[in-house]
Amino acid sequence: MSLQPNVKLDCKGLSCPLPVIKTKKIIDGMKLGEILEMTATDPGSVNDMTAWSHRTGQELLEHKEDHGAYIFYIKKIK
Repeated sequence: MSLQPNVKLDCKGLSCPLPVIKTKKIIDGMKLGEILEMTATDPGSVNDMTAWSHRTGQELLEHKEDHGAYIFYIKKIK
């Protein structure tokens, strides 16, 4: 499955909670139905982004690891 993001956010090199804070700020400015691709290198981002998406009601479509980078696809639904 290939997702086409509307917006990309690079959070490589940032530690928690900065990727979550930056993701929230970007999502707040997006339109409903748009997809954000966020890339982080903090291994804790997997649990953090899963919990954040669940807590805020945004849809985590997919996350994967690619050579030490964690890539998340989040759809704004609220």
